Amino acid sequence: MSAVSDRLPTFPWDKLEPYKKTATAHPDGIVDLSVGTPVDPVPDLIQKALVDAADSPGYPTVWGTPALRDAITGWVERRLGARGVTHKHVLPIVGSKELVAWLPTQLGLGPGDRVAYPRLAYPTYEVGARLARAEYEVYDDPTELDPEGLKLLWLNTPSNPTGKVLGKDELTRIVAWAREHDVLLFSDECYLELGWEADPVSVLHPAVNGGSFEGVVSVHSLSKRSNLAGYRAAFLAGDPAVLGPLLEIRKHGGMMTSAPTQAAVVAALGDDEHVRVQRDRYAARRKALREALEAHGFRIEHSEASLYLWATRGESCWDTVAHLAALGILVAPGDFYGEAGEKFVRVAFTATDERVRAAVERLA
Repeated sequence: MSAVSDRLPTFPWDKLEPYKKTATAHPDGIVDLSVGTPVDPVPDLIQKALVDAADSPGYPTVWGTPALRDAITGWVERRLGARGVTHKHVLPIVGSKELVAWLPTQLGLGPGDRVAYPRLAYPTYEVGARLARAEYEVYDDPTELDPEGLKLLWLNTPSNPTGKVLGKDELTRIVAWAREHDVLLFSDECYLELGWEADPVSVLHPAVNGGSFEGVVSVHSLSKRSNLAGYRAAFLAGDPAVLGPLLEIRKHGGMMTSAPTQAAVVAALGDDEHVRVQRDRYAARRKALREALEAHGFRIEHSEASLYLWATRGESCWDTVAHLAALGILVAPGDFYGEAGEKFVRVAFTATDERVRAAVERLA
């Protein structure tokens, strides 16, 4: 066990504990804008679907029910603009983090194979490579990477932590490069429904991939758009030649989404109204926090999508974390996401309206 754990970096969130204690000591309590976990209720129609499916004594299937696959294929075509999506083009997963962490292992990668991901990125891309003993590296432009031995290329659009969105032309260029060099491309699009100053495009759109899913897979989650982080509900869509073997591996590993969760996902993907309502909540919180941070002396970069503001005061991220913790506000230090984030903090706008108001008042 120690041999495996020794491959991994220190769990970054543990470093925040002293600052969390400081923020919690504020007379009016902590405003936690660090992790970005949903706080609003699960929509009623999703809860009802979960409860109605609660009497599910048998094992669920890894591939999901036909109703679930229908819901995913329908959403992928309706929302992402993809064409010709069949059940073979989709695969339910047990939350997107599980997939990111174990994908290199499930692809059979190991020593000598390379995994690449953005210079500022969700730390689990690195963890996945480390678990497989593969090599890993960061990029600014993936087409400048040496393709030799590059077996997995991660895109993340909209980005966590920066909120940056890759446009259609940029995605088209990257997909063409990956295919030219036979590099498997996975695009983490878990924040795609949360574009503010940009309209995110999926790699599954025919304008990006030329109408072919060859060598391309996208990752989607219901955690943010439907408040289902506690349900562990996500899915893959894309190249059947990739998803077919992954399905077989995941069958052997017992990586099954629970039957009630599958029913809940069917309800969630079939309803767009609750997504609109939740977007409106986040938009109001985003506006209030952005204005308060800028008035407090912060500069916001990117942040055109996702659930975060990428903010800086031009100082060490840990100095900023300490400054805000003294105000009872907890944020994530930018170096959690790579050395390039050392002067930034990631500010989530997933707190309740009341807590966001408290943060705004303290910043003023």
